[in-house]
Amino acid sequence: MTGREPVQERDLRPDQTTPSSTEVSTLVQEPAGGEPSPAGRPGPRRERARVALPRFRGAQIAQLDRTIIQVVPPLLILAAIIAVIADPDGAARVIGSMRTWVTSGFTWFFVLYSVIAVALCVWLSVSKVGSVRLGGPKTKPVHGRFAWYSMLFACGQGIGLIFWSVAEPVMLREGAPVVPAGDWLPEAGMVWTYFHWGLTAWAMYCAVAVCLAYSHHNLGKTLTFREATVDILPFRIQRPAGVVIELLAIIATVLGLATSFGFASLQFTSGLTSFTPLESSPVVWFGVIVALGLFAGISAFLGVNKGMKRVSETNSILSIVLVVGVLVFGPTIFIVSTMVQTFGSFVQYYVPMSFWTDAPIAANALSTWQDSWNGWWTVFIWCWVIAFSPFVAGFIARISRGRTIREFVIGVTVIPSLIVMIWVAVVGAAALKYDDQTNGSISADVAADTSSGLFSMLDMIPWMGGLLLVVATVLVATYYVTSLDAGTHALAEFVSAPKQSGPWFRVVLVVSIAAVAVILLSIGGTAVVDTVQTGTIIGAFPFSFVLLLMFANLVRRLRQRDKAVKRLEKEVNDPRSRPGDDDLIAQNLVPQEQEG
Repeated sequence: MTGREPVQERDLRPDQTTPSSTEVSTLVQEPAGGEPSPAGRPGPRRERARVALPRFRGAQIAQLDRTIIQVVPPLLILAAIIAVIADPDGAARVIGSMRTWVTSGFTWFFVLYSVIAVALCVWLSVSKVGSVRLGGPKTKPVHGRFAWYSMLFACGQGIGLIFWSVAEPVMLREGAPVVPAGDWLPEAGMVWTYFHWGLTAWAMYCAVAVCLAYSHHNLGKTLTFREATVDILPFRIQRPAGVVIELLAIIATVLGLATSFGFASLQFTSGLTSFTPLESSPVVWFGVIVALGLFAGISAFLGVNKGMKRVSETNSILSIVLVVGVLVFGPTIFIVSTMVQTFGSFVQYYVPMSFWTDAPIAANALSTWQDSWNGWWTVFIWCWVIAFSPFVAGFIARISRGRTIREFVIGVTVIPSLIVMIWVAVVGAAALKYDDQTNGSISADVAADTSSGLFSMLDMIPWMGGLLLVVATVLVATYYVTSLDAGTHALAEFVSAPKQSGPWFRVVLVVSIAAVAVILLSIGGTAVVDTVQTGTIIGAFPFSFVLLLMFANLVRRLRQRDKAVKRLEKEVNDPRSRPGDDDLIAQNLVPQEQEG
């Protein structure tokens, strides 16, 4: 045989990947010199080309648009930081007023948004479109289930859940709306914690992630919000709208990761000081940022398979150790009884909680968001989820090639939600029990520092408390490393797509985000970090309209999925050599992740 001869795709097990990428690669080979050997047999072959799947079939972005996307976000972020640092109190007042305006006038909107996200996930899982496979009908999952669950959970919720699993039940132990107090007042707090960190939050991530995943893996578009959204808009405004959408995604990702980096350093320091002679100080904070940044940079450089996958699996193992340790050595009977009772209450009150807007307070404008229970809790947490959707959903979409949409939805919503509920039931119930036994000492610690509640509870566990303190502190570090790693992968795609970016570019992004965190902490301390983070969350309001457009576009795409679209999906994911592959390679238009 002479000329080109494609090497067939290997039969991969779910836990295997191709030699060079988390995506399937096409190896095109030909005889050396392009001529057969004298005996008529093919001569020695050499590799001619490599194309990572899915093949790029998106729109080439104009150079002006690319420049805007790369230059404007750093300038805007720098301007925002300067403004906050120059007048922290004034910035806090402005952002507080914006938060009041959003809470007062749009609580109903965020509640409705969350319901739409859940409804979309239900439709995707029960309708015939659920059988559509991300990457085409013959694509096999790139990651095994344990690694897949570990990575999506780590980037989606890990570090926040560590602290709110104690803080929220304790802070709401005097009761919460919708769920009747009954004979045990803290039950409402447990049920609302399940709600805020469980099914609905994960459905909000899943709805965004599946839009990106189908657009990328099946249609060959870049893993960006603009290409998952703009084709539903009139053609004349698609280009400027795409630029605005990408700017919002980039700014939300950078500021969200930077402020979380600042708080993660404070939280890790809180754990560190609970079992070492160290005392919390700016020097320790900066040392923690450097250490976490170093590990995150190494993980980002190694890529998904060698970096984040291994750290995420370590997270899962340590999380199991922590939860089992609290269950076995803590108040076991109380924990199990609380779990059974509150799980039932969650099922009973899930729908009323999902639609609760506290309508009576909407009769008049709020003087401050603090007058609204939703302003403290549901609206705040839903805004947080929306603001973090760009990098969480982008990363989940990247690692989910080979799953059917139905498997994807169930895997991203039901499984993590069960993990959340079990975690909260064990850790939160233990905290409530010990809080009662110590006359409210954990409540006092949470009031002083939200991040200290978990460590206060673990310190009371007989026999294993000291070891579990160490495990929890390590988890703070590893969960944030995976979150930052996921964020840099998504951010690299937003900034460079459709061009390929290498591992060193991701390292530069990690360093940049760490630098922003250092600046915020060194000049303004926790007050400035809190102000910027709240501002980032307020930014979720305009971005939520982008996400609703993207949901509508996904439904439109799936309902119009005809024979021509199915042929496109096969061509985009065909492992054999295809016309135009050489041009894709020459222009560096391949999926961003290329790992050794």
